[in-house]
Amino acid sequence: MAEEKARLLVVEDDIDLSDMLNAYFTTQDYEVRTAAWGAEALKIAADEPLSLVILDIRLPDINGYEVCRQLRAQRRTQDTPIIFLTEKRDRVDKLQGLELGVVDYITKPFDIQELRLRVRNAIQRAAQQALINPVTELPEAALVDEKLNHLVLAEHDWAVILARIDGLDTLRERYGFVAADEVLRAVTLMIRNADRDDGNEDDFIGHLDAHDFVIISTADKAAAIRTRIETRIRQSIEHFYRPKERETDTQSGFLNLHTAMIQRGAAEYKDADAIKQALHGALEASDKPTE
Repeated sequence: MAEEKARLLVVEDDIDLSDMLNAYFTTQDYEVRTAAWGAEALKIAADEPLSLVILDIRLPDINGYEVCRQLRAQRRTQDTPIIFLTEKRDRVDKLQGLELGVVDYITKPFDIQELRLRVRNAIQRAAQQALINPVTELPEAALVDEKLNHLVLAEHDWAVILARIDGLDTLRERYGFVAADEVLRAVTLMIRNADRDDGNEDDFIGHLDAHDFVIISTADKAAAIRTRIETRIRQSIEHFYRPKERETDTQSGFLNLHTAMIQRGAAEYKDADAIKQALHGALEASDKPTE
């Protein structure tokens, strides 16, 4: 199966320059979309997945700063790399772009080879970051699947713990994104510390999804790690809420922790998906919230 091409959006109202960039990056094996207006660029970004945006600051309708601001406000494009392409050289303009999350800044006239390298490097950095949860800095997605797939052929007695935090969405609605992210970081630290205290140096901690933590350890250590995680998080949950809510809410709607564990030899696991399916099945069967 052919690898999917990276998709660039070139937002530039100079038609000759836009056509040149389109032709050049197409020959470099990118899929290229172009827009001459800011509003058009925002519509394309809302409808299609993008690997990177090359964005001119001076556009006929809304300027590049506003386009960038709106791209950063949308979940689909909040982490999409953006390179500003502009004639401006003022330091203040560059700082404004950096504050908006622009990853690079190149001024006209530019060397097309330099732009090609900047585009390639920005896409590679973004791809690497996509494998790491931006809040907890723990691996997820392909990195976790790789670790789970290694277990299929492993000969040592391994164990995998699944720890799920329920209620983060409700907490986010109460206190906002920043507070919810801080709670997620605190939970991550407690899990790391539990594994440090009771696990092995080469244990692995990652995410199955944003609220599901997976800990890969050895069978002789896993039960102690699981117990310590449950104890520490159970003791800490009420402290994530305001004192008045602790007294009057009776913890209804508070965070809950559910854990499960599987071990080598309990079943035949042919791949990472089979291990994840077994973990989710064990979680449903055990359903042990720490309230």
